[in-house]
Amino acid sequence: MMFTKSKLLPFVTAVSLAVSSPFVMAKNFKMAIGDAAGGTQWELGTKFTELLEEKTNGEVKVDLFPNGQLGNEQDTVNNAAIGLLDFSILAINNVTPFSPTVGLLTMPYVIQSADEAKLLTQGEVGQELVDNTLRDAGVRIIGWAYSGFRVLTNSKRPVKSPEDLKGLVIRVPRNEIMISSYQAWGVNPTPMAWSETFTGLQQGVVDGQDNPYITVYAMKFNEVQKYVTNIRYIFSLEPLIISESIFQQQSPEMQATILEAGQEATDHSFAYLAQTEGKIRKDLEEKGMVFTDPANDEKEWIEKVTTAVWPKFYASIGGKEKLDETLKLLGR
Repeated sequence: MMFTKSKLLPFVTAVSLAVSSPFVMAKNFKMAIGDAAGGTQWELGTKFTELLEEKTNGEVKVDLFPNGQLGNEQDTVNNAAIGLLDFSILAINNVTPFSPTVGLLTMPYVIQSADEAKLLTQGEVGQELVDNTLRDAGVRIIGWAYSGFRVLTNSKRPVKSPEDLKGLVIRVPRNEIMISSYQAWGVNPTPMAWSETFTGLQQGVVDGQDNPYITVYAMKFNEVQKYVTNIRYIFSLEPLIISESIFQQQSPEMQATILEAGQEATDHSFAYLAQTEGKIRKDLEEKGMVFTDPANDEKEWIEKVTTAVWPKFYASIGGKEKLDETLKLLGR
């Protein structure tokens, strides 16, 4: 077959562009998101997607699948580890079974503010946990969603003290640290898959659950829950992970672009929480939810879990020394 000069030029130009592009060719990634659209997971995912498309001049796109469409959050870790899934955003407690040292970030009452959450995730502690997750689970954390403290909601009555929990059936994730926290407060919680939680609350299988304001809002829990207790036992962090095998298939330029987009999306998530958390609480109040602060500045809640729960998990998070170092870093 012979090419005329007029036909050859576009062909050569197309080949040249493909070869010169650091991204080589257009690609569509898939991203699993555990929560429904509207929460901080969705905000992080959409911002990351926007940034990645912008930085690659539209050559790379990311399709988002919210509300557990691609499986429960722990399934997405497995699938990413074996290269069947590109990206996932999930609650940190669902990474812990694969990389136990990440449980440091879910130890009750370790993180006491959004600034402390940022300091830990974006400093030396966070980098060590990123490295451990890569080693243990075959996935790389490239970003973080900051969702705020997990507050307790229930459909029965106001709760101010651990004593008030008696008789309530509380849903928790399948996470040993969180289960142990409720046991320290005197109740046996019910582990339940996230995908089943709304229905469980609606049908009265469970009376309550805990999650940040923004998740309560995004999941419309106000339709099946009335009372909110502002406990602050865990600051909800939701990492954005990429399959390490998929990451290693990318060009060095593409890897750098993914990491850059992840950091910028993380910064956006932190600012987004500060801008929206107060507005969301106000909206939930207007929708009929009743807010209660724990008695005595949460002293009884704190004492019970730091005494009974912390020692049980020293070994899994890297030793008591690791927790002591973290508390010292936070000025405590």
